[in-house]
Amino acid sequence: MTNAKILVIDDNKSVLSALEILLQFEYKSVQTLFNPNQISSFPNIKDIDIVLLDMNFSAGVNTGNEGLFWLNEIKKKSPNTSVIMMTAYGAVDLAVKALKQGASDFILKPWNNERLLATVKSAFELRRSKQEINQLKKKESSLKQVINEDKNNIIGNSKALINVLNLVKKVAKTDVNVLITGENGTGKELIAREVHRLSIRKDEVFINVDMGSISDSLFESELFGHVKGSFTDAKEDRAGKFEAANKGSLFLDEMGNLSLQMQAKLLSAIQNKSVVRVGSNKAMSVDIRLICATNCNLEKMVDEGLFREDLLYRINTIHIEVPPLREREEDILVLADFFLNKFASKYDKPGLKINNLAQEKLMEYQWPGNIRELQHTIERAVILSEGAILKPTDFLLHAKSSNSFETELTTLNEMEHHMITKALELHDGNYSAAADQLGVSRQTLYNKMKKLNK
Repeated sequence: MTNAKILVIDDNKSVLSALEILLQFEYKSVQTLFNPNQISSFPNIKDIDIVLLDMNFSAGVNTGNEGLFWLNEIKKKSPNTSVIMMTAYGAVDLAVKALKQGASDFILKPWNNERLLATVKSAFELRRSKQEINQLKKKESSLKQVINEDKNNIIGNSKALINVLNLVKKVAKTDVNVLITGENGTGKELIAREVHRLSIRKDEVFINVDMGSISDSLFESELFGHVKGSFTDAKEDRAGKFEAANKGSLFLDEMGNLSLQMQAKLLSAIQNKSVVRVGSNKAMSVDIRLICATNCNLEKMVDEGLFREDLLYRINTIHIEVPPLREREEDILVLADFFLNKFASKYDKPGLKINNLAQEKLMEYQWPGNIRELQHTIERAVILSEGAILKPTDFLLHAKSSNSFETELTTLNEMEHHMITKALELHDGNYSAAADQLGVSRQTLYNKMKKLNK
């Protein structure tokens, strides 16, 4: 017995009895209505899988308009319920009209039992298919939300960052290709996600591909997909990243790592707006917003013959340069505070603060690894912290190379100033400890500080 709910609506009680007897051995629940006006107050109409609906209820009327009216009423209340129209007056134009208005099928009275059961079974399969489709759509929508959710907020209010975000706002509403450049750790992916978030494709997927991690042998399979049996490990058909990003945005990171062979294949897909799966000869159209990123100088690579000039033109309709953190000094402490709160919550260490000397240390550092390095530095400090106040010694930063040191410190006074400052930072302003490390007396250190006007 099929676990389905059937509702029969007819003004002929003999018809209701006959259908109830026929269907009750096939379906778990069979209910009947003699008066179609009861449809409006019928409880849980959305739970009904199939409705068998007469088309004429008034004596002497055979236009089918009454049935069409009640068909529309049922569809308003329960769009996915399958409705089978029944009439003793068959007409092709009436059947077509009913199907156009949402009926799943049409049967004539008197009916053939086997044919009617087959019709009801087909209607139930249609109902189940619609339910599955709706569930898949809900899952797809949920997955898109998960994929598109902000991984991190764009934090900062420096002029350099504001200029970038203003450009993003102008570009996002268009559908042009965007190239994002900048040093490692500057937040190129966040900018790409912001372009997507502000675009007309924001409700579709944002697919991120690290081009630097894809080998030449797997390039086509990863980006364009493959068909079952096209190579040894191709055990089933698989869509590539281009297909997955259809209607949405495709973010290709680390573009400077592509070989010339891979560049040629990528250029073809971008130009033709279509892809061919490995092992297939059928081209599939794709509709994507292309966003690329790199920390390389692609123009220099073009001059050196390492990057195709025509590909650069294709991906570089709009160029967005993300500034390094050292050019966003106003944002360093803002970002540090953001990461401090984030990791203090994550590692259950509430109330952590960064003292003034430590803040100065963070501000003076050049941050070659940019925001990513700052994030890791703060996380490490939070994990290893033993008190509520983070001091300079809690932040482990890469020391400058000797060459850099010699270049920047050109006088003895500058070198002495640098050593004293670092010693005081290291010992959290403790003059005695700093003097011991420098190999001088506490009074000598005071005198030197006075001489340096400190």
